[in-house]
Order: sequence, then C-alpha cells, then structure tokens
Amino acid sequence: MISLSRFFYLLRSTHLWSGILDVLVVSYLFYRLLLLARGTRAWQILGGIGTLLVALYLSSVLHLDTLNWLLEQVVPLGPVALVILFFPELRHALEEFGPRFWSKGLNLLRSEDVHQVIMDVVMAMVACSSTKTGALVVFERQTGLDEVIANGTPLDAEISVELLETIFFKNTALHDGAVVIRNMRIASAGSLLPLTDRPRVDAQVHTRHKAALGMSENSDAVVVVVSEETGTISIALDGKFIRGLNRETLREKLTSLLLTNDKIVRNLRRNTK
Repeated sequence: MISLSRFFYLLRSTHLWSGILDVLVVSYLFYRLLLLARGTRAWQILGGIGTLLVALYLSSVLHLDTLNWLLEQVVPLGPVALVILFFPELRHALEEFGPRFWSKGLNLLRSEDVHQVIMDVVMAMVACSSTKTGALVVFERQTGLDEVIANGTPLDAEISVELLETIFFKNTALHDGAVVIRNMRIASAGSLLPLTDRPRVDAQVHTRHKAALGMSENSDAVVVVVSEETGTISIALDGKFIRGLNRETLREKLTSLLLTNDKIVRNLRRNTK
C-alpha cells in the first residue's frame, strides 16, 4: 500500500504530469485525425487494414500456414501502400493541420440559428421541387471542404429562401453547381463536386445526383439534392441516398443530422408542431 507521503511526492513529480500531458496531447491528435478521416475513403481503408491484421492473427492461431505466409508477404509492403492509398487524405490532413484543425468543432452556434437555416433550406428545396428546378446544397460538417468551396464563387452570405431560389433559378450562372454551407452561412455557390467513381450506379442517377453521391463518399457532408427531371428531394449521406423526402421529413432529417443533441432536437420538434 502506497504511503501518503509517497502519494504526494508522485503528485509533485514533474515526470508524472509530463507523462499525463503527453498522453492527453497524443490522444487529442489521434481524435482530431480520426475526425478528419471519418466519412472519407480513408475510413474505409482503415477498416480494410484492420481486417487484414485480424486475418493475419487468425491464420497464425488456426495454423493456416499458406494463408499466413501470403499475408506475411503483404504486410512488409504496408508502409508504401499506406502512403499511396492515403496520399489525398494525408495532403488534406496537412492542409487542415492549422488554425481550422484546432478550432473545428469549437464554433458553437445557437440551436435557434441552426433551426432557422434548416427551415430556410427546406422551404427553398420544396419550392425548387414544385417547379422541378434542380438544386444541390452541401452542409459541411467535420470534413473540411476548402477545395470544393475554392472552385466555386465565394459568397459568405446569410442564408435565405429568396437567395437560394435565385441561385438555383435556371437562367442564373450558378444554378448548375452546388451551394456549400459552412457555419450556417453560404460559403460558395456554383461549386463543382467530385462525381462518384462507383462502377455500378443506377442508370437513373444523373450528373447532379452523382455529384451528391460522390461528395457524400468523400466526406461526412450532408448533401440535399432536388431532381430536375422529377422534382424528387433526396439526401446523400455516407454514399447512400435517402429519397422521396417532403417538407416535414426533410426538416426532421436535417435537424437530426445537424443538431446532434437529442434534447435540442426533441424541443425543436415540439416547438414547431
């Protein structure tokens, strides 16, 4: 049993506190890097690497010698393969390793402001749907969308139904691109999104929906898309579509995705009934 004097000596020990600080800093760095990887191809690659390591361990335990030998030949190539596979993500991580890396997630907005933005977007999407006007709105979350914002027209404008309807009006120069929303403001309009590289995509999925799907595959963004052909409202998330949304279901889905606090979500739903 440790003595009281020894306990207080350990508390005063510089090495103890530096060790704790070291663990906390490394843990926070890993946490931020995982946030950057979440929702991107890097997350899927990490899952594949984990599966490979589990297979290597099981093949050794179960004495699957041929499989174990094959996996052992692959593992030494791991560092080179990681650099090749993670090159886009590594570049993105280095770009993010700056002021936005540390501040991401610290920009707290009032739930009332977020709710108002959601309602404006919902009303604008419903209006576009009724006139079969194509629309594409991207909500940035943890994954930074600096490159997407940069290739569009920067606005930094307050969101309103009228502004969104004007942007997506068929005769405007920006209607073919995407509106990117950062911190509940329009960061850019007319932005080009990465198209999905999925080999087998439904033939009915046109360019605007391929862009929405590609954006959701490469980030954790929430993408709202309105079909120009049918007027159908959909959400692309994590490489999948949630189709056939109306005013109420779109509002509820965006609220649950953008306001993660369950208590806030319940209060908002109760207040808007």
